[in-house]
Amino acid sequence: MRKRFCLALFITLFFAFTGADAQSVLQPGFDVKEYMALLRIDFTSLDSLSTTPAADTGFRVNPPEGFVRRYQSPEVGFKNRWSMWYRKDGRLAVISIRGTIADAASWLANFYSAMVPANGSLQLSDSNLFTYRLAADEKSMVHIGWLISLGYLAPTMVQQIHEAYDKGVRDFIVTGHSQGGAIAFLTSSYLHYLAEAGELPRDVVFKTYCSAGPKPGNLYYAYDFDFITRNGWGFNVVNAVDWVPESPFSVQTLSDLNKTNPFIHVDKMLQKQSFLVRWYLKGKYKKLDKATRKAERAFKSVLGDLIYKQVKKTLPQFKPPPYSDGYNYQRAGVPIVLQPDTEYYRHFPDIPEKVFQHHMFQPYYWLVKRYYDK
Repeated sequence: MRKRFCLALFITLFFAFTGADAQSVLQPGFDVKEYMALLRIDFTSLDSLSTTPAADTGFRVNPPEGFVRRYQSPEVGFKNRWSMWYRKDGRLAVISIRGTIADAASWLANFYSAMVPANGSLQLSDSNLFTYRLAADEKSMVHIGWLISLGYLAPTMVQQIHEAYDKGVRDFIVTGHSQGGAIAFLTSSYLHYLAEAGELPRDVVFKTYCSAGPKPGNLYYAYDFDFITRNGWGFNVVNAVDWVPESPFSVQTLSDLNKTNPFIHVDKMLQKQSFLVRWYLKGKYKKLDKATRKAERAFKSVLGDLIYKQVKKTLPQFKPPPYSDGYNYQRAGVPIVLQPDTEYYRHFPDIPEKVFQHHMFQPYYWLVKRYYDK
């Protein structure tokens, strides 16, 4: 009897401890301590703030305690780079994607903002074809500049994830500030669908913290991202007076609407009206439709075709794909809004000449401590 009791106790304790070890170290929901550590990692990953477009001379951000950088990629594509940080207990790894630096090539990734399908392939060079899947909905479209950036970064990311997995890591955070946040959206989608296809282990857990992230794609891409990160696994932290999350420009046309939207069936809706009413309303409707389509063509021409002339100087072997008809950029991720108040403006006043006054480490860190670090 005693032997049976001891055996039962042993089995119970064994499964309790092994179950605890198998449990994810990441939990859903916004965790202020996670974000504050990631914000430090993101700005440490800039190597030095002197390389940023809004540098404060001599100011440096120290990495968070408890994390160490184990890998830093080479600069590729539009001067893109990412780093792998390990928590010192070895159970969590952070994929930190660098944001824009003070280099023309780095800025090209932002300005080259024509839309392309969220599923397809890019000929990055004569020997480098990047095949990607970023959404289940075929209406999804994304920003081509940041997609190119992902294409150059993805191979080393996948390699390092497999190496981390072999070391016992099952939990990963994908993060980035500014341009890094934009690429982090696409990275999370890419890794999700790789795992779904069996090209990454099925038991890996990804959580996404974009910081000051711009709009990465159209409404259907945003829907897809929010769906695959539902229930607290994907966030975008934004300072309400930071202009970067407002970009890129957005134009919505009738082509961007769902098929059941009544605004794309105005002709049928007006059939029962008198001739004069139909003539007047259809004329106004076509005028509005024409204006939005004209704006869409202008954005695609300037921020697609014209910017590509500069892109090919940086990436001479890159072959641009056909651009999509669409410029309806939308924000993605659960928004964590940092709302400035009077006290904030005493520290960070609006200064038109300082366009990054509300975008850098100090204002974000100050606001998140004020509202969330209780």
